[in-house]
Amino acid sequence: MKTPKSLEILAYNGLVDEVVCQLMSGKEAEVYVVVSRGEMCCAKVYKEAGKRSFSHQAQYQEGRKGKNSRQARAMGKNSKYGRREQEGAWQNAEVDALNRLADVGVRVPRIINYFGGVLLMELVVDAQGDAAPRLNDLKLTAEQAREFHRTMISQIVLMLCAGLVHGDLSEYNVLVGGDGLVIIDLPQAVDAAGNNNAAKMLLRDVENMATYFGRFAPELLATNYGEEIWKLYASGKLSPMSELTGRVEQNHKPADVRGVMRIIDSARRDHERQLSNAQKETL
Repeated sequence: MKTPKSLEILAYNGLVDEVVCQLMSGKEAEVYVVVSRGEMCCAKVYKEAGKRSFSHQAQYQEGRKGKNSRQARAMGKNSKYGRREQEGAWQNAEVDALNRLADVGVRVPRIINYFGGVLLMELVVDAQGDAAPRLNDLKLTAEQAREFHRTMISQIVLMLCAGLVHGDLSEYNVLVGGDGLVIIDLPQAVDAAGNNNAAKMLLRDVENMATYFGRFAPELLATNYGEEIWKLYASGKLSPMSELTGRVEQNHKPADVRGVMRIIDSARRDHERQLSNAQKETL
């Protein structure tokens, strides 16, 4: 196993005692099991931007700001300095999201340290003490699928109440720990109020969960929690205690096109009268 240079730097600085093994390789990072100051944990080593396969990165970065105006301008111009700052912002976004979500009770890994492009986190383990599997690695019973789905919907609500949308939630980035589900991989998490794509991403996250768990409990495929959750959020009524039904009543009342046109015509006539009066006053 070839140890990444960034982990060697952490070992040199005394933050990593031993690199045990590589746990997984994802589209934006590689994850290793390491020993840090006597504690078994995982080290997420971010890949360079050119080596990542994560697509549509720009839509996730909408609404994120640099630490100062110089950084913001550089990120906008895509200069060398700007790309470096943008890379740092991408990585820092995960650290910020993990801290923010842990504070409100979302099940995410505990941060141990973050240094030089490496995020040290707790190693999530199963009931036997081994590295926890991902949801995708398991075959569930219908009852397990329903229970896990309820859990994930409540976690998505908690995240949104904290102002965040995961943005890439699927069975591949949820771990099944010995004491429950744990959400991972959050560098692309978006601010629900500051990103125009947030609603679309939330609906996709919820749909991904329904699609996966629907393999084992088909009735979940007919639920519509995404629209219900976003509707409550947009109206300021969403809370961790919101009672959800998974159904959204559709408004089938036909649009009053004639009424809308009358309002537009009235506004146009008022505007024309104002222009005419203004011209008379200048004569």
